[in-house]
Amino acid sequence: MNITVPEEIELGKKHRALERLKETLATREEAMTELRAELEQFEAQYTMEVGRLYADLDEIEAQIAEEEVKLVPDDEEIKKRAEELRRRAEESAANAEAAENCSFKWQPTSEAKKAYHNLAKIIHPDLALDAREKEKRHELMAKLNDAYSAGDQNRLNKLVEDFRDSPDLIMGDAIGDQFVRAIRQIYQVKNRLKELREERLKAELSELYVLREKYQAEMLEGRNMIRQMSERTKTLIKKAERRLENLRNVNLAQEEYVKERFGMDISAFR
Repeated sequence: MNITVPEEIELGKKHRALERLKETLATREEAMTELRAELEQFEAQYTMEVGRLYADLDEIEAQIAEEEVKLVPDDEEIKKRAEELRRRAEESAANAEAAENCSFKWQPTSEAKKAYHNLAKIIHPDLALDAREKEKRHELMAKLNDAYSAGDQNRLNKLVEDFRDSPDLIMGDAIGDQFVRAIRQIYQVKNRLKELREERLKAELSELYVLREKYQAEMLEGRNMIRQMSERTKTLIKKAERRLENLRNVNLAQEEYVKERFGMDISAFR
């Protein structure tokens, strides 16, 4: 006859509470990983369709400022502005180039979501009981997040299999040790859930998230906000190009006048 002592009853309660928290944690980790990937994908889309045009506009604005410096070379304020615009143009060009190299469309399968959820529930670092195990679990969690974000089902499956056969999962302790371990794991999981809530709140308050939400809302109403922004930027580019051409013509006329009047080629001094 099996007799259940009070300690076993309480331990059972802790284990059930821990399992519920682990389930919640795996769901929240999955959701946060998805949000990070979605925002990264939207940022790449925005940069490719609008940011690239902004980069072109920044380059033209930098060239305009450089032409203005030629007109008034002693004006330190104009020089400083030209240098700042040149830095911004180079930064915009680099961002646009990086976005063009990011063509991956993230869309996890139901199989990938299930594999992620199951493994995240088992290997989460906040379930570790000592520093060495926590570090190992952090490495595994990082690999899991990378595989999930990359949509690599084979890598996800391998991670599940490798950890399922790990000797780290085999543990046998007294009831008191198990009880303390369960309490500490519950505490750790709750702390991680708090961190995830804070990370999500920060993400939802970001300009990128707000822009994406607005974009999705307008798409539901049949309007493409990114395309509209793209068309407006193209109009600004045309205006800037005309201004640049006018400034270049003024500088060219000035060079020709000095050369004809004084026999000097001032383009070499600019």
